[in-house]
Amino acid sequence: MRYGEGKVAIVGAGLAGSLMAVYLGRSGYRVDLFEKRPDPRIEKGQRTRSINLAISARGLDALGRVGLDREVLDMAIPMRGRMMHAQSGRLTFQPYGVKGQAINSVSRANLNLVMIEAADELSNVCCHFSAVLADADIDNGVLKIRDPGGGSISETYDAVIGADGAFSSVRAHMVQRQRFSFSQTYLEHGYKELTIPAGPNNSHRLSRDALHIWPRGGYMMIALPNIDGSFTCTLFWPHEGPNSFEEVSENEVVQFFESNFLDVVSLMPSLMEDFASNPTSSLATIRCDPWHVGKAVLLGDAAHAVVPFYGQGANAAFESCVVLDECLKECSGDWRSAFATYSHRRKPHTDALADLAIGNFVEMRNRVTSPMFLLKKKTEKLLLRTVPGYLPLYSMISFSTIPYAEAVHRNRRRNALTRNVVLLAGFALVVLLLSYLLG
Repeated sequence: MRYGEGKVAIVGAGLAGSLMAVYLGRSGYRVDLFEKRPDPRIEKGQRTRSINLAISARGLDALGRVGLDREVLDMAIPMRGRMMHAQSGRLTFQPYGVKGQAINSVSRANLNLVMIEAADELSNVCCHFSAVLADADIDNGVLKIRDPGGGSISETYDAVIGADGAFSSVRAHMVQRQRFSFSQTYLEHGYKELTIPAGPNNSHRLSRDALHIWPRGGYMMIALPNIDGSFTCTLFWPHEGPNSFEEVSENEVVQFFESNFLDVVSLMPSLMEDFASNPTSSLATIRCDPWHVGKAVLLGDAAHAVVPFYGQGANAAFESCVVLDECLKECSGDWRSAFATYSHRRKPHTDALADLAIGNFVEMRNRVTSPMFLLKKKTEKLLLRTVPGYLPLYSMISFSTIPYAEAVHRNRRRNALTRNVVLLAGFALVVLLLSYLLG
């Protein structure tokens, strides 16, 4: 079977699944895209996952390969840096990179709609909503799908792609099939979505070109701008203990905000209602091995869910679509070989990203206002402008497509070299000082 030939099932029409359907559909494959939720184009009132997305170079590269980058950028707001909100109310802006570089705030739901529409426009892609995976024979590519009326159908596919999120049903069938290494680790923190509504004439009531952060040590809040003038805020609190979701009640939340986030309280008239009605969600990291069993393979969060603190979850999922498509081309449409190549090539980089994302949470809530951190950022900015080829770690992750693990390796090697240079310079100064003193 050649590249572009065959029948493929994609389970999950979220970000990764819908984009993969576009890739495969445009390459000629016959694709059935199954989603257990109702069609979001019809059920527009349903609540989806919170936390706005920050689309950067990797995501834009993946979208651009199928001509969707401009449409996404048209509904996004560039964020050129972090705006730090101290407890005193003092604001500090920290640019992300050189002039013109930005990450882009976009609604998860709106982004998903763009890709579902792009997939649905292809005559060889069929989108099925309210379609639940009831059973799967992944060795033979047979799926049993339950429809909204309670009936079910069985179909046989040349390949099955599990893009059904961190709690993947496809992955659950893989676990039953053979020895399978799987870990699902949670942060002690959860998150809740809150809102800053738009001001008069849909104006933004905070600076619109920044990701706003209220770092408070053991917890924090962030806010990302929306094109309608509002901000989507996400409160990251411990589940238990002091200053936690367990300890702060709905009636106490306004008082808590007045003590800890005073500069934003007046901008959140529905704070108490949002806090009471919006769910508290968990933050999980998923690692598994292998990513492929029989005729099935995992994609996106089903294979490599990460916590959101590097702004790379969606970008990584999109990049995985690119890698899987490239592996299919290299393997001339041989699905099993392509799956093995894709897993081998991609997994080390998503594992590296998982570690980066957890580490960045500690940085965002604890270190971003420290003098040493600010000095480091100023130094990086100077080197970025003056040293050819220099890229700090954040720039390699957000403003390039350098593979994640390679970016981490480059950063460690450069840091080691920098430390050695500093030590040698210090030794040389000591020698000169001693020579001067001893005359």
